[in-house]
Amino acid sequence: MPSDTSPTARALRAMEILQARPGATAGELAEGLGVTERAARRYVKILREAGIPVESTRGPYGGYRLGRGTRLPPVVFTEPEAIGLVMAVLDSQPTAVHVDDLVGSALHKVIRALPGSVGRQAAALREYASAAPDRSSARPDPSLASALVAAVAGRRRVLLTYRSGSGNEWEGEVDPWAVVVRHGRWYLLCHSHHADAIRTYRLDRVRAVRQTTHRFVPPEDLDPVATLEENLGSGWEFPTRVVFDAPPTEVARWVRPPMGRLEPLGDGCVLLGSTSNPAMYAQEWLATLPFAFRVDGGPELRAAVAAVGARFTAALVGEP
Repeated sequence: MPSDTSPTARALRAMEILQARPGATAGELAEGLGVTERAARRYVKILREAGIPVESTRGPYGGYRLGRGTRLPPVVFTEPEAIGLVMAVLDSQPTAVHVDDLVGSALHKVIRALPGSVGRQAAALREYASAAPDRSSARPDPSLASALVAAVAGRRRVLLTYRSGSGNEWEGEVDPWAVVVRHGRWYLLCHSHHADAIRTYRLDRVRAVRQTTHRFVPPEDLDPVATLEENLGSGWEFPTRVVFDAPPTEVARWVRPPMGRLEPLGDGCVLLGSTSNPAMYAQEWLATLPFAFRVDGGPELRAAVAAVGARFTAALVGEP
């Protein structure tokens, strides 16, 4: 495996740049390679000597491009790229250390195809590295994720079958705007036609996906991650309303988007939102807030907070 700075590696990198950016100038090629323009032209010459047709056009709009019928070489990894790939896979899916795992099997094939020392280093990392699974992560069915990504790319409305955290199952048409990965969980950002509103659904709770013949146009300048963050705390089954005596500026840094929307209320503020899991909202979110608060609604969240309070009170009964 050639090093990143060897002539062969840079010539191959030059070909990758020309494949991705047809018409790249000598200056753009030099910038991508981290060399002078004179050196960039030398790597173009190396490609031509190797029988790879590189066409050049003079003038203000000129540049280099690969000729028609160019057969690109197989994907080549440098050692840092190969190690980085294995690290990224293990970080996101700890079970990939096993060959019988779906991602582990794919990773095994990639490592097996790597040449020489690079393959040995990547295989050693995969064999001897250990990763603790993220308990909050939830991976969806690959086939369902693939179907949703295809619908996003094709701008096709889908009929979605979904089961909420409380076990309720429903079916409805949505316009899939984007698939977003957030903190180990996969979400579908979409427009729900039943609710006529933006909704976010966890992919691991999707039970079936069927494309329809209807097309849609997503919002212009859509920022999927920002829009997801804004809407994570809305549209769920059980409403939530939590009142704080502290000012919004103090409470805001403790409130995450899935908890709801924080608004001023007199000298304090109110957190408005919804949840599919009141018990989790009470135990994992509200219990960590360092402020006095009052739960005004909904009844499911009030019952969950009461249960947490009773459990902690019972822990103090009797002699210390």
